[in-house]
Amino acid sequence: MNSTTAGILFLLLLILALAAVHVPLGDYMYRVYTGTKNSRAEKLIYKAIGADPKAEQSWGAYARSVLAFSAVSILFLFILQLVQGKLPLHLKDPATPMTPSLAWNTAVSFVTNTNWQAYSGETTQGHLVQMAGLAVQNFVSAAVGMAVAVALVRGFIRVRSGELGNFWVDLVRGTIRILLPFALVAAVVLIAGGAIQNFHLHDQVVNTLAGAPQTIPGGPVASQEAIKELGTNGGGFYNANSAHPFENPNSWTNWVEIFLLLVISFSLPRTFGRMVNSKKQGYAIAAVMGIIATLSVSVMMLFQLQAHGTVPTAVGSAMEGVEQRFGVANSAVFASATTLTSTGAVDSFHDSYTSLGGMMTLFNMQLGEVAPGGTGSGLYGMLILAIITVFIAGLMVGRTPEYLGKKITPREIKLAASYFLVTPLLVLTGTAVAMAMPGQRAGMLNSGPHGLSEVLYAFTSAANNNGSAFAGISVNTEWYNTALGLAMVFGRFLPMILVLALAGSLARQGTTPESIGTLPTHRPQFIGMVAGVTVILVALTFLPVLALGPLAEGIH
Repeated sequence: MNSTTAGILFLLLLILALAAVHVPLGDYMYRVYTGTKNSRAEKLIYKAIGADPKAEQSWGAYARSVLAFSAVSILFLFILQLVQGKLPLHLKDPATPMTPSLAWNTAVSFVTNTNWQAYSGETTQGHLVQMAGLAVQNFVSAAVGMAVAVALVRGFIRVRSGELGNFWVDLVRGTIRILLPFALVAAVVLIAGGAIQNFHLHDQVVNTLAGAPQTIPGGPVASQEAIKELGTNGGGFYNANSAHPFENPNSWTNWVEIFLLLVISFSLPRTFGRMVNSKKQGYAIAAVMGIIATLSVSVMMLFQLQAHGTVPTAVGSAMEGVEQRFGVANSAVFASATTLTSTGAVDSFHDSYTSLGGMMTLFNMQLGEVAPGGTGSGLYGMLILAIITVFIAGLMVGRTPEYLGKKITPREIKLAASYFLVTPLLVLTGTAVAMAMPGQRAGMLNSGPHGLSEVLYAFTSAANNNGSAFAGISVNTEWYNTALGLAMVFGRFLPMILVLALAGSLARQGTTPESIGTLPTHRPQFIGMVAGVTVILVALTFLPVLALGPLAEGIH
């Protein structure tokens, strides 16, 4: 079986598996977020944090809760990293010193669900920090994204109400009822596939090809790997991330990891459909996600298997930076999946991709990571794009646009447009400032268009809360740690505030009955329009800088 056929079969099995769990998992999450009963463990947590599970919050109170929880999380993780040398299970001689700027960057990175790493995980962070700091944030940052998505959906279904639910209830339920049990099962599956799970600071000594001994540390890898993918986090226990055999041992665990990073985000549209009492609306959103994802994966595989670019090739495809146990086709699927979501995990190195293959990883993130996007963030991002599409359609026929029984007034479209503009502003401004500073340009491994692509990728990844990188760039500097950290913070929380403000505005409205002039938002026409608007808006925004980077490299 050649690599192309194997890649197509790999992809088809993935699509079938996602389709099989779409309804049951989506329905389960619907019951989680709409149920009224709390378990004993949940009641204890609410009591410990002083939250009243029966109290509802306005959008402002919900947003303040998100920001307060995240601020405390950043502070805790920042301090934990700086004092880890005095804690158990720490590394005696870390390869990378934990400076305040690196601790800030890492704390922000994991709290914002970005998981950008300017260090080698296995030689910098001790096991206690990995478990009590990074892994915990893998759970709760994903739960925060899902909570905000659910709050937006409530904005569509609430009528003349100023309340969107309770953030603390949504956070706890998402963590305990969804992420924790599924991550536990996934960790066991990965251990069965060969991923390691222990507390060894130094696990194995091997001899390299040069004959020198090398110590490979162990650790609680499988448990962190499971939530890394399930929560679309992406931060690796090892510097090689999911290309490391201790994290991702073989081709079938590679398939499992791709499935995990897609499964919740592709199932949330079903939850949305159930909550708005229209399964067709959920299927429409899932269809848009599926169309964009399928096109992305197909184009990525074409570029990598045909190897049109500047990287060395072998047997007709781009093998540089690709693990032989995965192959080019399956690695291309992983690269598309991780950049279409906010995961950022890698099983091959994007800096070694063909120029056009690398461009696709950039373009996937610049789409806003909505196909299917991060846990929660993908759904609310796609709903924003649906609102923009309805508004554009309304302009064409000269009537006030409506979506799910709510009018899209100037206030709603201003919030939606502001949401869309935040990330491009951060990406393009950050890239321009970095390229204008000789000291920051010196961190590029490559010059010319590829060097620009490395910087552009860093800010695109940070502002979109992805976390993957064109690894040729050196970013563990005080300037990059600070600048990328700010991009992560603003790229995460400004859109969330705008989403919650939009949800509050929608919730205060009444219901607008459908009329003969109402645009049907569940039919193929609307699905195609949303997909088209998504691609066109991104192309208009980022095409100039892509032309200076990967496109220029590709035609060189």
